[in-house]
Amino acid sequence: MAKYLFSGSYTSDGAKGVLAEGGARRRAATDELVGSLGGTVEAYYFGFGGDDFYLIADLPGHAAAVAGALTAAASGAMRVSTTVLLTPEEVDEAVGLAPSYRPPGA
Repeated sequence: MAKYLFSGSYTSDGAKGVLAEGGARRRAATDELVGSLGGTVEAYYFGFGGDDFYLIADLPGHAAAVAGALTAAASGAMRVSTTVLLTPEEVDEAVGLAPSYRPPGA
């Protein structure tokens, strides 16, 4: 499973929906969406400022992450941003690849 951070902000319609049904029901709806993609929710938080919500989920891969983000965004109730999260071991693996690279103009 791959780990993803989803964050975003509600449109006015999305905010009205949260006001009407509350945070716990929004979390339950998110659990259902992620579960239908074969994943699990690790953490779900609301915030204020630039983003209204933060979600960390384990999903089978990028296709499932994109499907979830697109489904949520297509509702028109929110704007969603997705970040792939890497473990320290995955970074170590990447560092060990030592790719060949020539900078532009070099």
